[in-house]
Amino acid sequence: MKVARRADIAPFYAMEVLKAANQRAAEGGDVLHLEVGEPGAGTPRAVRAAAQAALVSAHLGYTEAFGLPELRQRIARLYADTYGATVSPERVVLTAGSSAGFVLAFLSAFDRGDRIALGVPCYPAYRNIMLAQGIEPVYLRTDASTRYQPTVAMLEAAGPVDGLLIASPANPTGTMIPPADLFALADYCEKKGIRLISDEIYHGITYGAEAATVAGRAPGAIVISGFSKYYCMTGWRLGWAVVPDDLVRAIERLQQNLFISAPNIAQRAALAAFECEDELRANVATYAQNRALLLDMLPRAGIPDLAPADGAFYIFANVAKLTNDSSEFCRRLLADTGVAITPGIDFDAEQGHAYVRLSFAGSTATIAEAARRIEKWLKR
Repeated sequence: MKVARRADIAPFYAMEVLKAANQRAAEGGDVLHLEVGEPGAGTPRAVRAAAQAALVSAHLGYTEAFGLPELRQRIARLYADTYGATVSPERVVLTAGSSAGFVLAFLSAFDRGDRIALGVPCYPAYRNIMLAQGIEPVYLRTDASTRYQPTVAMLEAAGPVDGLLIASPANPTGTMIPPADLFALADYCEKKGIRLISDEIYHGITYGAEAATVAGRAPGAIVISGFSKYYCMTGWRLGWAVVPDDLVRAIERLQQNLFISAPNIAQRAALAAFECEDELRANVATYAQNRALLLDMLPRAGIPDLAPADGAFYIFANVAKLTNDSSEFCRRLLADTGVAITPGIDFDAEQGHAYVRLSFAGSTATIAEAARRIEKWLKR
């Protein structure tokens, strides 16, 4: 039987490592999970309570395609309160995870054969969703000199493109685009008619400077965010997008036909997430402690070349002096120590053999023990 060519995309290697780690655990081995970007603290108490109340009292049928009006209004207020940006609730769409936001964004704004620029290394689902839709990723090679972020000069050198995808803070590097550079990219895209997609899913998780948004700055941009990372609601599969006026109706039609609506109970529960700031900021304080621990211990273990982790909860490490095969490196690390980390090929097919990513979203005890095992393994 036929299998569609659009399905011939690379796997998400972080999930492949998770599968191997779970297999090890099922066989009785211990595992320390540093491979997936999932907050270890779990969903806030008030969010779980709101979901329980909804199960008892709410009619949990379909919402309208763009989601519950009260949640859309609350997200619009978030942009006003946090960034001073004016966002109309009519331009906010609740999605089945931020992943669905990218599907809707690409389908509504681009046709088969269009070209979207994005910096590498990058989150692998970006390019894989593009490839599945017949869109051509145009890779902008970044490095430490640009803090692993694209620049206007790179975009100019890339030739004609239809879109630009950016992420700040970024996965896997954790780096952020300074506001002046972010707005320069946004202004350039507006001037040149390039559709900008800004992934802001890690906003709220920063160490020092706060992240800036393009919402309210670039009228043609699509902003993708959600409740998975800062709000610790990964399994609830609830994201959002702030979409430009010219795409509202197109995205509404696509949402109606592809997803109908985001999960009702997740939307009702998410209304409580905005009241959990003390709990959520405490989580970020734990991430900051874990980050400091790894930034101290990894160089002592023999891994000194680390991307600046401005935000998110990842360390992207150059291990070229230790291996030329990051997949094998991660496989042996898991087999020998029980520490699960992700090979860099997930994020960079060309140079990822020399890099690994470590997530520090778990407990401080887990991160400290993982670092101790890595140091002992490398020195052995």
